[in-house]
Amino acid sequence: MTAMVKAEGVHKSYGAAHILKGIDLEVAPGEVFCLIGPSGSGKSTFLRCINHLEKVNAGRLYVDGELVGYRQKGDKLYELKDNEVALKRRDIGMVFQRFNLFPHMTAVENVMEAPVQVKGESRAVARERALKLLDRVGLGDRAGHYPSQLSGGQQQRVAIARALAMEPKLMLFDEPTSALDPELVGDVLDVMRDLAESGMTMVVVTHEMGFAREVGDSLVFMDGGVVVESGSPRDVLTNPQHERTQAFLSKVL
Repeated sequence: MTAMVKAEGVHKSYGAAHILKGIDLEVAPGEVFCLIGPSGSGKSTFLRCINHLEKVNAGRLYVDGELVGYRQKGDKLYELKDNEVALKRRDIGMVFQRFNLFPHMTAVENVMEAPVQVKGESRAVARERALKLLDRVGLGDRAGHYPSQLSGGQQQRVAIARALAMEPKLMLFDEPTSALDPELVGDVLDVMRDLAESGMTMVVVTHEMGFAREVGDSLVFMDGGVVVESGSPRDVLTNPQHERTQAFLSKVL
């Protein structure tokens, strides 16, 4: 079975700052893969490399068996053109810490926008699916509301519906609850649980250890740009083997 995400020796630097130092990991289709670790450990950078929002400096990243951002001829790599990258990116949904909704568009218009503009779907078809997706994330009654009329948690659920509107085969979540008030976190996590149960492949950078333990299939602890420890979430969280993992978890659990 082809891995949905495969990283081989992935390095990323910004000038002299070496952020990712040889990441090797695999995410199976249908798996919920959680990344945890302190701020600055490279988790979000790695996530952004998966859909080529950041270019890797060395190593290889594959999504569903295809090289991300490059094509290989012989033993040489050639960078893809922007429009080719954009075409591949359509298959990958991404949900950020900040919701990045268009403030001048209603919830349903935000969800419709990409299928209409990128896929050329008719507005009627896109609207029908957008309404179903808003229903799915528990916001069917908020379709006509603008972002300013929605709570942070509701905006984040609209952002998830917007990512799903492109019918991705992979969903990336970059600390999707970290900007939310504590009482709004549960609603967003419930939507993510539902997605996991439907079989969506998800890579989740998170501080929500309960979610990782309950919903995650695999968990990786990153620190200093390397994978320090990996395994099943229950094993890593209840019985961490590495002292760096132990020190981190003693502060957050």
